[in-house]
Amino acid sequence: MLDLTKIARQMQGISEHLAKEAKEAHQRLEVAQELIKQARSQQGHLVEQRQNWRDRMAFTPAIPVEPLNLRPFISQPPQVQTVIATDGSQIAPSHHEIAYCYLINVGRVVLHYGQSRMASLESIPEVFYKPEDLYVSRQWGIKTEEWMSYRRAVSEAAALAHLARDLRTPGSGQIAHPEAPILAMVDGSLIYWFLEPLPTDARQLILDAIFEAWEQMREWGVPIVGYLSASRSSEALSFLRLQACPYEHPDCFTHCPLEADKVSRPYDRKAPCQLFDPLRDTTFWASLLEPGQRSPLWRSCARILDLYDAAHQVYFCYLHVGPEIARVDMPAWVAQDPTLLDSALSLVLAQVQKGYGYPVALAEAHNQAVVRGSDRAHFFALLEQQMIQAGLQNVSTSYKETRKRGSIA
Repeated sequence: MLDLTKIARQMQGISEHLAKEAKEAHQRLEVAQELIKQARSQQGHLVEQRQNWRDRMAFTPAIPVEPLNLRPFISQPPQVQTVIATDGSQIAPSHHEIAYCYLINVGRVVLHYGQSRMASLESIPEVFYKPEDLYVSRQWGIKTEEWMSYRRAVSEAAALAHLARDLRTPGSGQIAHPEAPILAMVDGSLIYWFLEPLPTDARQLILDAIFEAWEQMREWGVPIVGYLSASRSSEALSFLRLQACPYEHPDCFTHCPLEADKVSRPYDRKAPCQLFDPLRDTTFWASLLEPGQRSPLWRSCARILDLYDAAHQVYFCYLHVGPEIARVDMPAWVAQDPTLLDSALSLVLAQVQKGYGYPVALAEAHNQAVVRGSDRAHFFALLEQQMIQAGLQNVSTSYKETRKRGSIA
């Protein structure tokens, strides 16, 4: 139980601290705004420095692929359109349950607009219980619980590709209106940062399956985007550190050893180029964009993208959707096609407006995917029933789990 009396003592002085933080944040924002003005005339030179000195830099800025002063308004979407989305949830494996297995539940949503067609909202559950499913990751030292989350990313991408195929395949019963643009959406980034520390074979097994799904959507002409609400990224702002660098070349390992050695660097010691740290991209672009405008396109240079092929390199922009600044990720084949890019962003903005601040397709996909406590109880009750019917003996949870469920405190 939370002791509010003790918490109240710790709250003293927090308002003064937050006021001070707000003032400092405004100062950092002004610095970043001045730096981007200076960087406009130096953009080509800064990109060249980023390319030539990337092996000597201690940070990884994204690269702008459009002029830094570009702020285009997003065009109005057509009345006839179709949006698909997937999201996933899971029941994690536990040795304290009646059986060691896990479940992945993928919510799938198809929303048609201007077509007099019913929306499709469903979930596709899949139970993993075979040894090759439960223990394949052990060869790489990866826990089953972690591997489950990686498998979920694959399931979400595969489900999205399946929906795109049905909408583009005559005779499937789901084919979309021939004039309707289709957008595929996922919640979160298309940069799978969490795979970076994995062994090469494990990492490639997951990525190959995801790229196969992306390639199918590319063949069917269905753009995919990742929508990030309240993004904490500073990839775009990191590019301005090149402008702020006081040295002729951004050689962090020579000029700023404390910056290069982040492990031993004191918290209050910063490199000369970190004038606006820890300002976030969303805060910065909120000061420059009007509702309905987007930032220039950027190409991410995250290390994990070395494993992505050229067509699936991740680009992104920041979009003023009204209530917030959202980051929108997309593969190169979407970003490099002006028609596809404009269509995708117009449908993203329309989804946010229809969802009153958040894309309605993603919200519905989440609602279809979420596994509640009662769902979990019903799942294991059904499993217990099947095990008893199969003649298994001593079907029960561990004593620890039983005691936790029946606490007398």
